[in-house]
Amino acid sequence: MSLLESIDDPRELRRLSAEQLPALAGELREFLLHTVARTGGHLSSNLGTVELTLALHYVFDTPYDRLVWDVGHQTYAHKILTGRRGQMGGLRQWGGISGFPRRDESPYDTFGTAHSSTSISAALGLALAARAKAERRKVVAIIGDGAMTGGMAFEALNNAGVHPEADLLIVLNDNDMSISAPVGALNRYLARLLSGRFYASARDAAKQVLKAAPPPLLALARRLEEQAKGLVAPGTLFEEFGVDYYGPIDGHDLHALVPTLQNLRQRGGPRLLHVVTRKGYGYKLAEADPITYHGPGRFDPAVGVKPPAVAPRPSFAQVFGNWLCDMAQADSRLMAVTPAMCEGSGMVEYASRFPQRYFDVGIAEQHAVTFAAGLACEGLKPVVAIYSTFLQRAYDQLIHDVALQKLPVVFAIDRAGIVGADGATHTGAFDIPALRCVPGMVLMAPSDENECRRMLSTAFALDGPSAVRYPRGAGVGASVERGDLSTLPLGRAELRRQARAPAGRRLAILAFGPVLHAALQAAEALDATVVDMRFIKPLDLQMLQGVAAGHDALVTVEEGAVRGGAGSACLEELQRLGWQLPVLNLGLPDEWVEHGDPAQVAAAVGLDAAGLLRSIRERFPGWFGQAGGAQRQAANA
Repeated sequence: MSLLESIDDPRELRRLSAEQLPALAGELREFLLHTVARTGGHLSSNLGTVELTLALHYVFDTPYDRLVWDVGHQTYAHKILTGRRGQMGGLRQWGGISGFPRRDESPYDTFGTAHSSTSISAALGLALAARAKAERRKVVAIIGDGAMTGGMAFEALNNAGVHPEADLLIVLNDNDMSISAPVGALNRYLARLLSGRFYASARDAAKQVLKAAPPPLLALARRLEEQAKGLVAPGTLFEEFGVDYYGPIDGHDLHALVPTLQNLRQRGGPRLLHVVTRKGYGYKLAEADPITYHGPGRFDPAVGVKPPAVAPRPSFAQVFGNWLCDMAQADSRLMAVTPAMCEGSGMVEYASRFPQRYFDVGIAEQHAVTFAAGLACEGLKPVVAIYSTFLQRAYDQLIHDVALQKLPVVFAIDRAGIVGADGATHTGAFDIPALRCVPGMVLMAPSDENECRRMLSTAFALDGPSAVRYPRGAGVGASVERGDLSTLPLGRAELRRQARAPAGRRLAILAFGPVLHAALQAAEALDATVVDMRFIKPLDLQMLQGVAAGHDALVTVEEGAVRGGAGSACLEELQRLGWQLPVLNLGLPDEWVEHGDPAQVAAAVGLDAAGLLRSIRERFPGWFGQAGGAQRQAANA
């Protein structure tokens, strides 16, 4: 039996000697690599945290001691060591375990997460709760250098510094060396020295001796200490927050990690250990190209990720990226802003061609939106490329800093609707209800790639806030003419299929976004009218009244939250205009959408063609009765 096979619980890990840990790390990394190669998932980040994960579970008494992971896409080794090794074959698959920590999945998943910069806040809450309950548990937050760019992390640090009673260790996983120079033997020695009891006792004794010293002498002593540490450790910033800093230390050296963590476990108060790791560590292809191996699909580890034999259809993100370059070429006012999602949002070409008009602000969605508002105040035309799930983090800024001031900021909302394997935390479910209630906001949902391009041009031409929401992945393969910057008539829907059914059983399906194509398939079986609504706000009221007059029932379909969504908008307008006829709203249900293959997820929530047919037939058995649409025309006086 291998070392890894003997461990189904961290208690078994802690029975090993420290000398056995490097061999276990090798087995764990190999298992992780081949598992992700079969299922797809986050790879580079997880390969980089193998030793750190081992050391944390080896030193701390988990799950009594709490580990809080930031983002959570680096927790595969954590899952393997905490009893889920046998479930890794179903990672991110329908019915399988999540790719992120989930409280309902394991007691070792202390705090559910998949967005960034939350770990310090949550861990501080856990630490102060333990103190309030007189529990002697330790709490550790593990946060990456990328997540440290989020304002919430600094808010938490600011708060942690005034709670010296909080037994909180923050592990800064610096995997890009963006904070410090490469580490070596001297830094490892100093990190162990600074975390040891001798240094801590000497430092505390010095504080006591100097307590009665004149202020100038005390100030001089503090400056000397910080300058001496600053020669080898970039910790001044954290010390100013009131958080003791230790490091940097090599995050792949278990002989350094374990004793340093053991020393720090004995310390109290807020403290930070700076650990330097490398994304993709131990797999040369991922080390050389951590971006490609950040979230690959299935691949052969011996060969690596290879381009598909047949070129895939362009994704909506690529359509956006191409449009961005073309519009920037045509209009020098265009400025593109992204909160650390250059590759995912399709902005690589733009960033290369227009570097002076490209702004990656880091994982800081709130700042991204208000920064764009500032650009717009000076007559520029900012385009904010952001995922639907991340736009939620900047909702206040969108309302107060953009919409209230009627600024022409375009929101290119990627990953709207079902996202597949990332599951509930990344599903773009809430942007329609959130945005359509904002005064002055124009909100569009393209059904295909060409419509997406024209909607982006339409949004850019407006003199106020606007948003275009589009899904992850490729569309239906609609032809897109590169260079075409033509717009759409504002608030105008398009009739895509006309029913031939007799009065008394005429059905119209109003589709918002790419779900139009499933609606068209269902309509063939039902002989229903289908409208590509295009605009969620403003709605095409002329089209809406027309289909209400000529049909016996309406169905709205959207790939977003059905509560408060585009279908709700149609109901509100129909009621306001006095129309009375049956309406069925279909969309994402009022529950969390689980992870899995996008087609499986769509079928599970009833948004594929078969699901639409089933829902419509259940809602309207016997084809709606005898009354015709013209007989139910409202009194519009």
